[in-house]
Formats: sequence, C-alpha cells, structure tokens
Amino acid sequence: MDVSSAESSAPGWINSLMDTLGAPGAGIAVALENLFPPLPSEVILPLAGFAAATGRMDLLDAVLWTTLGSVVGALGLYGVGALLGRDRTVAIAARLPLVKATDIERTEAWFARHGTKAVFFGRMIPVFRSLISVPAGIERMPLPVFLGLTTLGSGLWNTAFVLAGYALGDNWSEVTGYVDAYAKVVLASALAAIVLFVTLRLLRPGRGARRG
Repeated sequence: MDVSSAESSAPGWINSLMDTLGAPGAGIAVALENLFPPLPSEVILPLAGFAAATGRMDLLDAVLWTTLGSVVGALGLYGVGALLGRDRTVAIAARLPLVKATDIERTEAWFARHGTKAVFFGRMIPVFRSLISVPAGIERMPLPVFLGLTTLGSGLWNTAFVLAGYALGDNWSEVTGYVDAYAKVVLASALAAIVLFVTLRLLRPGRGARRG
C-alpha cells in the first residue's frame, strides 16, 4: 500500500495524532469532531481503518477508541445544553463558523418528535449526529439513558466506517463519496419529517381555540 499518497487527502493534524498516539489519537480526533461538527468524521473513521490495515494500530482498538471519543464528545455537548440552556446555546452556536443556529433548531424539532430514539438514530445521521446531544442536555435526558444510546449508536456508525476504511485500503477516501450521497438523502428525509410534524401540530383540531 502507498501510505503517503493514500493519506494525502486527510488533514495533517489527524495524521499527526494517529502517528503519535495510535488508536487513542483517533479517539481524540473523533471527540473533537463531535465538539466541533464541521470536522470530518467521514475522513477520520475510514483513515483509522486504513491505519489498522497498514499495521499502525489494532483494528479493535480503532473501533473502541473512536467510539469512546464519540461518547466523550457527545457528553461535552450534552453538558453545554444542560448548563447553558436553550437560548444561550443557540446564541453561541450562531457565532461559531460553519455552525448554523437553524441546525440546532431542526435537531431540537427532531428530538421533540422522536425523544430517546432520536439520540440513537441521530448518531448515524450527518449533522444531527453531533448536535443531537444538545437538546438531550437541554431537556435533561437521564444521563445513563443518554450514554447508553449514544454508545450503541456511535459504536454501530464508527464500526461501519472503520471497517470500510480497513477493507478499501488505499482507496479509503472513496467512503466520503458514499457519505455525501447518504447525507443528502437522510437530511432531506429528516427535513421533510420535521416540516410534516410542525404542519400537523399547527393543523391539530382545536389549536388556538379557547377552551371552555
């Protein structure tokens, strides 16, 4: 395998972390990706799998450490939502580069619609996968439930992408193309579900009427 050419499409800091720390470096990178959603998990996870394929880290360690990183990052965002509340969290998000307040609002609506299921399935949906921790914290979802669902959802997502990078070898970066197509379909479906939910709430019989 031509390691240098295969890694050329990955950000240098990710390679540095993995070269220096191995699987724990991959976990740190994923934790940062959860805290700062614009960072590319679709690059970090397949690259960790590729690193395992070249013998730079153990495959199981890659899965375990990246999943731990996902949980730590998600717990950080849960804490932000719980400590700051909705209004302050949205205000801060609006000032961050590449993060939109509307993304949090859409995630909130999805969480309101699906509750605990949103945390599990949200870990496997681009954009929502990081931000879903915020409304969970705002609503003070029981921490053991949040951690359990986050660990399970993150474990499935991370395992799939790490294994994809391991199997593709030099072509690990091809995973991003599949993610882009997947993201467009999933985000469009999620947006349609949110619109439908809001519409049904507005059209609910008796809404706004004075009760006797």
